[in-house]
Amino acid sequence: MQFRALTWVLLAVGVLLFALGVYYLVTPAGNLPSFLPGHLAGSTHHHTKHGIVSFGLAAAAFVGAWFTTTPSKPAG
Repeated sequence: MQFRALTWVLLAVGVLLFALGVYYLVTPAGNLPSFLPGHLAGSTHHHTKHGIVSFGLAAAAFVGAWFTTTPSKPAG
């Protein structure tokens, strides 16, 4: 199986989005960095929907990476 540069980029993006989804689920809104959507100073609310959307985008990136691979040529 051959991997293109786009495959590696999509895999990296997928891993980052998956990690972001986990981060959204375990970190209260008041502790999120201010550059992330959903930061609310002093809030103890968790952004479950943001986490679910991050997981969905990660899945889309993984599917995109799968579609960018090409099968190996048979020997012979």
